[in-house]
Amino acid sequence: MLTRRLPNTDLDLSVIGMGCWAMGGLWWGDDVSDARSTAAVEQALASGINWFDTAPLYGHGRADEVLVRALGARKHDVIIATKVGVRWDGEGQHARSELTREWIRQDVEASLSRLGIERIDLLQVHWPCESDTPLSESMGELEKLRIEGKIRHVGLCNYDVAGLTAARQYVPIVSLQSPYSMLRRELEHELLPYCQREQLGVLAYEPLCRGLLTGKFSANKRFPESDLRARDDRFQGSRFLRALTIVSRLELIAKRKKVPIAALALGWAIRQPGMTAVIAGAKGPDQVLEHARTVEILDDDALWGEVDRVVAAYRG
Repeated sequence: MLTRRLPNTDLDLSVIGMGCWAMGGLWWGDDVSDARSTAAVEQALASGINWFDTAPLYGHGRADEVLVRALGARKHDVIIATKVGVRWDGEGQHARSELTREWIRQDVEASLSRLGIERIDLLQVHWPCESDTPLSESMGELEKLRIEGKIRHVGLCNYDVAGLTAARQYVPIVSLQSPYSMLRRELEHELLPYCQREQLGVLAYEPLCRGLLTGKFSANKRFPESDLRARDDRFQGSRFLRALTIVSRLELIAKRKKVPIAALALGWAIRQPGMTAVIAGAKGPDQVLEHARTVEILDDDALWGEVDRVVAAYRG
């Protein structure tokens, strides 16, 4: 597995990280189980994936618990990235960003306890503040936690250039996590060039666009109400059909190269200038195996020229 250094850190990340949202058991359908999640983690380790991206929001802490049980003593040999700053209303599903100094500290301490570690490798603000908490208070508390040794590095998720620039006045920011895929490319407009100029790491989430770029869905696919994709307009109407068009063209390339369609989607994102790594979620080991095969084709320039033409045609 290829690794890349996260800029301004001592962390060498595999170019594919494992996303842990599904293993939390909420919002991803009825086919999630702790046993399958554990097998997925085992396969990730066997495939050379060395970092895992989780969050307190994922199953209201359950993803952390499943992950740490699956890793066992190996949790000290991998890189764990998690998030901070989201609260939900009791056992309900409504979540909001809260970035007071009190909640940040409480949230971090709870993550450390669930994960059974003394320091978080990469702590990321899940999304920008939705209340009136001053940025100086939020980022200042993160800097205190960094100095105390409870976190090694700080990153941001879902911030724009203005937010990134402002936050960096108060704490060293090493990375941005943002959505990016063949089907969602707004990252390229301002954020990716900014991160390149400022030498910030870029971690792409949803590089498979919630499974759209795996080739596993037909036009008549319907998701259960327990799956958030049942309410995602990317899986409905003309947007869904248009996505299936690019997938059908990728499928022809994938069959000829004898690789999964998902490997083409992940590899395309990994190869973009300024990209550090991508985060690919998985419910089971079969999906992880498909993701890991990406590294077999990363250096095939002729292949990527063909893929680029497909992507360019879709964008047009």
